[in-house]
Amino acid sequence: MENNQTPDHWEEALEEQINNLKECQKSFEFDSCNPCEKFFDCEIRKRYVIAVYESMNKGSTGGFEF
Repeated sequence: MENNQTPDHWEEALEEQINNLKECQKSFEFDSCNPCEKFFDCEIRKRYVIAVYESMNKGSTGGFEF
């Protein structure tokens, strides 16, 4: 982390899912998930999206405010 704060549970979970996603992309020699035929049904990608959502809301319920 750039601001020298200790990552919280949600940030750690997100980092883990980012690493999983990158490993998958690397194994297929892709730079993103878009060219993959499993794009809409991929469990790795679904876990990543959930981790992103959870890291943004830090366990709170409800929608996002941008």
